[in-house]
Amino acid sequence: MNPSTTTGPDVTTVDAETLRSWTDTHSELIILDVRSGAEFESMHIRGSYNVPLPLLSEHADELTERLGQRVVLVCQSGVRAEQARQRLGGAGIETAHVLTGGVPAFAAAGGDVVRGAQRWDLERQVRLVAGSLVITGLAGGKFLSPKFRILAGTIGTGLTFSAATNTCAMGKALAAMPWNRTAAEPTREAAILQLPVQEASGEKSLAS
Repeated sequence: MNPSTTTGPDVTTVDAETLRSWTDTHSELIILDVRSGAEFESMHIRGSYNVPLPLLSEHADELTERLGQRVVLVCQSGVRAEQARQRLGGAGIETAHVLTGGVPAFAAAGGDVVRGAQRWDLERQVRLVAGSLVITGLAGGKFLSPKFRILAGTIGTGLTFSAATNTCAMGKALAAMPWNRTAAEPTREAAILQLPVQEASGEKSLAS
């Protein structure tokens, strides 16, 4: 097994340096970027396909029929990519890898990326909104209304639940905001049907 990958019953990851080498040695490698279209436009790995997590979740079975086993999932930090891995695993792809550190780690390692208009990634937006609401709740609750303290507690509870369940309702809500959407958001036709169909017979996992 390659020492720069980690595999097990619950996790399969690959670091940025290893992914760089895979792009040169695995011609059938498919890199799926599960971030929003706007985040993808800001910066993405050259040759990767943008299939946002909600779209991937909705069409996981169809993706399984096209992807084969040579798949690496990427996002901004690895959280959404891991959610995508679990969803694809339930649909039959058990050897997909998650890029640790996300696209920024790949860029920092000298990987080939395409840069566009810069936007804040969703994880950063979530931290800003959550932090702002908590500060407002603590400060405003003292001088204005107890409702602000309830708001701060609600946000804290929500963040704790997000960490425990590895999901983020706030991130999903922010992803739907106008500034996080592009003129042509990925669709089944534009994102999934453009993927090359991989032969299932005789395939080996990336780690082999």
